Amino acid sequence: MQGSCDADHPKVQELRALSQWSEGQVWVSPERHGTITAVFKNQIDWLPLEDAGVRPTQGRTLAVMQVSGGSQSFNVVNALRVLGRWMRMVTIPNQSSVPKAWQEFNEHGRMKPSPLYDRVVDVMEELIKFTLLVRERSDYLTSRYSERKGDLLADALAKASGAVDAPTVPAMAPAITRAPGKASHADAPLRITDQAATATGN
Repeated sequence: MQGSCDADHPKVQELRALSQWSEGQVWVSPERHGTITAVFKNQIDWLPLEDAGVRPTQGRTLAVMQVSGGSQSFNVVNALRVLGRWMRMVTIPNQSSVPKAWQEFNEHGRMKPSPLYDRVVDVMEELIKFTLLVRERSDYLTSRYSERKGDLLADALAKASGAVDAPTVPAMAPAITRAPGKASHADAPLRITDQAATATGN
């Protein structure tokens, strides 16, 4: 149970380390009373939005799936999408919902061949593709103007107070512009340039 032990518990540290290590994650939960299970939510609650300046889930790709004991539902995958967005993850468009899950697995716990199985494969393929697209770009994709602005202000205040010798100024997110003379053409090549931030924000 979240809060029942300290955050330095070995299993909590293992969970957070695995999240930081990962490039992509798959969240799967049964549907219980119309939403995700308490066990699943409790595990996610052990992952903080920020831990010592590091966001354990930010920028990771995410696939969401659910199983149901009865008719097909999308309550869980919808809830997982909200949760993934809150955890600042890149959630892929595709998803899977398996109804009457007790009929879809053999005695060895393997999913039987069916259109539902094919959909699970589709989701996993798409997760891999999106992970490859996001790889080495997650910092840029999740960089927020408001946070960069706050960092600049904090650096400026620290410098003014003498707390630091020189500000640590992060680079602004790259600006994407059209090549000169091509602004009116939809197929004109894009040019990406870095804009250095200043301590004043100008």
